Amino acid sequence: MLRYLTGRVLQTVLSMLVVISIVFFLTRLSGNPVHLLLDVNATERDQQILMHHLGLDKSLPVQYGIYVTNIFLGDFGKSVLTRRPVVEHIWERLPATVELGLVGMVLSVLIGVPLGMYSAVHRGSALDTGARVFAVLGQSMPAFWLGLMLILFFGVVLGVLPAGGRGGPLHLILPAFTLGYFTSAAIMRLTRSAMLEVLGSDYIKFARLKGLHEQVVLWKHGLKNALLPVVTFAVMLFVQFLGGAVVTETVFAWPGLGRLILESITTRDYPIVQAGVLVLSSLYLTGNLLVDLLYSYLNPRIRHARS
Repeated sequence: MLRYLTGRVLQTVLSMLVVISIVFFLTRLSGNPVHLLLDVNATERDQQILMHHLGLDKSLPVQYGIYVTNIFLGDFGKSVLTRRPVVEHIWERLPATVELGLVGMVLSVLIGVPLGMYSAVHRGSALDTGARVFAVLGQSMPAFWLGLMLILFFGVVLGVLPAGGRGGPLHLILPAFTLGYFTSAAIMRLTRSAMLEVLGSDYIKFARLKGLHEQVVLWKHGLKNALLPVVTFAVMLFVQFLGGAVVTETVFAWPGLGRLILESITTRDYPIVQAGVLVLSSLYLTGNLLVDLLYSYLNPRIRHARS
């Protein structure tokens, strides 16, 4: 187990170094931020002074070495535009992204698990057909299109929900549903497949022969044994929500980390882009590591096969 754990931690660290390298060099390919910060009448001398101040006059390998060293020291630098520490920008936006991701995940589970369970129980019925149509629509509609349609109907036509921004609980409904609809469809299909397998097992047949109530059989014995892949997927789901909410945050003007990264790409604010992507990547890789360790703990054959 220790050997497997050490190997997975080293893989995670190596993946983070790859992410740091890719983001660092790709942001440099987007252009020079000096041209956005200076007036059109700025002289070449002004450009050189600003580039020296920002550290952009050094070679790329030198800039990369300084950046990696600063990361290990906990220093992500300052924003090119605001000259404020990047950490302040991240902490200002991260709570909004976590809030949206958490509500979207809970909504996905609350919709997908019961729907998948009853779809498996009533296999071939109208409910099963409707649930599968729900899943197909959820996994085929683009998030930006769904968000715009929800804004048009509930925000403009009916006027019952806010069309954007962050405020009270009502502001969360449309972006959380937009973010969670796709994954609720995936959870529904995963739960349905797991439940179909469990319902055909011997212990479910034995529980029914004992005369247990059908709801007890389904919820206590059936769903409990079918939830392992669903729970594992839900853990990864939350981490993916943190990094995959860029489109949703942009459509609904949600002041989250994904929108901050998109804005910083537009303005070529290298430090914020690099730090934002690094934070999201570290969360994703950490979640992936925890899921692998959970699987290896629950199923020892996995860690023995990979060790």
